[in-house]
Amino acid sequence: MPKTVWKPGALLAPVPPALVTCGTMDAPNLLTIAWTGIINTRPPMTYISVRPERYSYPLIRKSGEFAINLVTEPLVRAADFCGVRSGKDCDKWAACGLHPAAAAKICAPILEESPLSLECRVREVVELGSHHMFLADIVAIDVEDGLIDREGKLHLSGARLAAYAHGEYFSLGKPLGTFGFSVRKKPAKKRRRPQ
Repeated sequence: MPKTVWKPGALLAPVPPALVTCGTMDAPNLLTIAWTGIINTRPPMTYISVRPERYSYPLIRKSGEFAINLVTEPLVRAADFCGVRSGKDCDKWAACGLHPAAAAKICAPILEESPLSLECRVREVVELGSHHMFLADIVAIDVEDGLIDREGKLHLSGARLAAYAHGEYFSLGKPLGTFGFSVRKKPAKKRRRPQ
């Protein structure tokens, strides 16, 4: 298949359009971040990359805390709004009809409307260029009760999560497999007993 080579750019896709909450319960703020992901399992770590000129940057830098809140289909409009408007010019919470909620382990709020929030404490700030990366420990996870079954298993597929790719938001589609499905042995077919 022929390909055209472009100059380097930020075209990894899809990425999560995360609503990041920061500040305090008395003075909360939120912003949309697409540059985020998991970077380590033990200890559980994540990152967000933020432009230093963003209103939320000094709030996160000073407190050393933030929460990554997953975006669902109903939250896509708010995620878009919070990505193009600044908290210094408007109350994004009121404009989007969103509500801060107290976190379990950090002073920054979590987003009440999000089904899953990662409470994070900054470990290191890496100044990369246009963005500074906040490397953070995940110190708690807040999960909507309706996504947990009686055995305690998480069913995030019921959350209607969204994705972002090259300027567009998408609803996650049908499942294509589960982790390890490509190597999992198929159950043996039962043989019929002769009658």
